[in-house]
Amino acid sequence: MNLYDIPSYMEDVNFVGKLDLPWEQLEDKTVLLSGATGMIGSFLVDVLIEKNKREGLNCTIYALGRNQEKASVRFPRYHDDKLFHFICHDVQSPLTLAEVEDVAYVFHLASNTHPIQYSTEPIDTILTNVVGAQNMLDFATRRHASRFLFASSVEIYGENRGDVELFDEDYCGNIDCNTLRAGYPESKRCGEALCQAYLKQHDLDFVIARIARCYGPTMSFSDTKASSQFIKNAVAGENIVLKSAGTQVFSYTYVADAVSGLLTVLLRGQKGEAYNVADPSSDVALKELAKIIADKTGNETVFDVPKDEEAAGYSKATKARMNGRKLMDVGWSPRYNIRSGLERTIDILREVGGSGFVSH
Repeated sequence: MNLYDIPSYMEDVNFVGKLDLPWEQLEDKTVLLSGATGMIGSFLVDVLIEKNKREGLNCTIYALGRNQEKASVRFPRYHDDKLFHFICHDVQSPLTLAEVEDVAYVFHLASNTHPIQYSTEPIDTILTNVVGAQNMLDFATRRHASRFLFASSVEIYGENRGDVELFDEDYCGNIDCNTLRAGYPESKRCGEALCQAYLKQHDLDFVIARIARCYGPTMSFSDTKASSQFIKNAVAGENIVLKSAGTQVFSYTYVADAVSGLLTVLLRGQKGEAYNVADPSSDVALKELAKIIADKTGNETVFDVPKDEEAAGYSKATKARMNGRKLMDVGWSPRYNIRSGLERTIDILREVGGSGFVSH
């Protein structure tokens, strides 16, 4: 059984596809996206393909990823779909795609996104966010793309300086750049700056989506984020293992809401602007998040000392809540709060029997 066999997963996919958005902008167009087999990218692919099937959107998708086998496992029902093309490619290499005549929209979603990768693959983390962004921006410029979307992160804000409750898009927090862990947020910041540079020098239309900490049933089995570890514990019927005091307060978003946010930014956002994809109903302390999951599964929350390589990849932020008002003002609203989103995730992954996890 896979995710496509789970009615509640397909309900989420179709819900996003039925949102009141200017979908006509994608009609008969070609979309290129990197990070296609990731948590967010794979859900976005499902939304677009199902929209094609149900409503004849006729949107051609070129999906980039590093691993052909992983794509085959993740997208088993699209092998013969003429509107879906998976291309095995590392965005750190220049992109040509001579076979693609026209690309209207480009999503740069590829990124290392969890602590073990930050600590064990720090160079790859930085280069994917910087060189990868440059290669995708170069491609979008050469093909005269209508719009480029850069998927950024709450982490660009760093630590709260203690002067605000919520980060709006103009907030500048604090990042100690002379640390290993700074590689991820600083390279995301550089990616955003590159977008501005391409707007100035090439008049490339771009938008930025700064995504809260994301979770959902499309998560990878190898994901080492705390929320993903908690969810894996829950699905396996194990105690929830907390590797800190859990006092950190963060913004989270369910994957379906993250993708609806991306699409709202793409189709309704203003050229050159950044938008937070977050909602206060999903702001929670880490220990409270663990408790929600433990309560759902009837297990306990226990404490364990993290391994050195795990600890090296952990965010240094202790309070990082985002203000999503700017995106809500252009029509976005989330479907799930933190409790309903976590419960949805666990229910889907229990039903799929754990095989819905996509491993690297």
